[in-house]
Amino acid sequence: MDALTIFDTAGSIVGPMSDRSGVTKQFAVNRLFWSVAAVPALALVLAGCKPENKFQPPPPAEINVGVPVKQEVAPFEVLTGNTVAFATVDLVARVEGFLTSQNYVDGSEVKKGQQLFGIEQTMYKAKVKEGEAQLDGAKATLVQAEAEFTRQETLLRQNVSAQNTFDQAKAKRDNARANVENAEGNLTIAQTNLGYTTVLAPFDGIVSKHLISVGELVGASTATKLATIVQLDPMYVTFNMSEQDVLQVRQNLKERRIDVEELSKVPVEIGLMNEQGFPHKGFLNYVSPEIDATTGTILVRALFNNPNRTLIPGFFVRVKVPQGLGAAAALLVPNRVIAEDQAGKYLLTVNKDNVVVQTRVTTGQLLPNGLRVISTGLKPDDQVVLNLNGAAIPGAKVVPKLTTIPVTTDGAPAAPK
Repeated sequence: MDALTIFDTAGSIVGPMSDRSGVTKQFAVNRLFWSVAAVPALALVLAGCKPENKFQPPPPAEINVGVPVKQEVAPFEVLTGNTVAFATVDLVARVEGFLTSQNYVDGSEVKKGQQLFGIEQTMYKAKVKEGEAQLDGAKATLVQAEAEFTRQETLLRQNVSAQNTFDQAKAKRDNARANVENAEGNLTIAQTNLGYTTVLAPFDGIVSKHLISVGELVGASTATKLATIVQLDPMYVTFNMSEQDVLQVRQNLKERRIDVEELSKVPVEIGLMNEQGFPHKGFLNYVSPEIDATTGTILVRALFNNPNRTLIPGFFVRVKVPQGLGAAAALLVPNRVIAEDQAGKYLLTVNKDNVVVQTRVTTGQLLPNGLRVISTGLKPDDQVVLNLNGAAIPGAKVVPKLTTIPVTTDGAPAAPK
C-alpha cells in the first residue's frame, strides 16, 4: 500500500493524500454518521439517571448519655507509705552464763510473759541466798542496836549514863539500819540477776530465728543478742507529706489546729500494691512538729488494727489521706470518658440541639470506684457522652439516649449497655 494512503475513522481506505477534496468529503460523511449514532446512546444514559440513586446521608447515631453523679466527696490525697512494726525489741542476755534452753519455735507467735530462753541459774540462786542471809544478819544487828539505843536513852534521862555512851548507841543503831538497807539492795540485785536468767516475751508478737545456740556462753562482756520479737498488731504506717500538701490541708481546715484527741479520729485508708482500692481502715496517730528542711516533707504516722497479720513491716502501701474534715458536694463522671488533647482535658457532651460538642473541664481526684471529680467546666444537667465506640463526633447530630451512670456493688462504675 502506498505510504500516502490514509484511513477514515471507520477504517475504510480513503485514498491517496493527494486527493484532498475526496478526503474532506469522506471525513464529513463519517462525522455525520457518528454524530447521528451517538444521540440515541446519550439518551439511554440520561434515561438511567433517576432521582432514587442520589446519595442519602445516614441517620444520626444513637448514643448513651448521662448526667453527672452528684455526691458528697471529702477531699483526699493518695500518697505512698511504708508499714512499720508497732514494737520491735531485741532479746538479749543481760547476765553471764551458759544458754540452757530455747523455749519457742523460730518464727512462732508468742504471748506476753512467755519464757523464750533460759540461762544457767546456779550461781545466781546462790547469790540470792547469800543476799537473804546478809539481810537476816543485818536485821538481827539492827534489833540489838535499837534495844541498846532505847536503854541508853532511858539511862541518859535518869542521869545514870553519860552522853557519849548514848551517842555511841545511837550511831550503832543508825549504822545497823544502813546495813539492813544495803543488804536489801544487794538482795534485790541478786534477785534481779536471777530473773534475767529467764528471758520472757515483753509483749504478744512473733519471734525471729534464734541467733545463739543452747550451750553457748552469753553475756560474758556485753549483752548478747539472742533473737528479735516483733509486734504486728496493731501496725503503724508512716508516710511523708510535702509542704504543698500541708499548706493545702491547712487551707481546707482554715488554719485550724486540731489536738491529739481530734487527730486520732481522722480516718486514713491504705491498700497494698496488689489490692483494689483501700480496704484497710485506720486513724492518724502522729504528725511531726516540724518539716524536714532537707526533703521539704513532714512525717505522718497512722495506726491500723492487724488481727490477721495481713500487714507486715516493710510493705509499700498506697495511703488515702484526707485533706480536710468533712465533705463537699461534687460532680462525678466515669474517668474512662475523660479525653485529653494539647489544649487540656475535655468531655463530649450533647447540647440542646442534639449536637455533640467538646466541653473543657478541670478534673479533681479519682475516687476508688472509678469516678473522677470534675472541678470546673461541667454543669449538673449536662448530658455527658458515655459511648466510647467513636459514634459521637464533635459537630455531628446524634440521638441521645439518657442513661443513669451505674455503680456496681463493689464500688466500681459499670459501663452502660
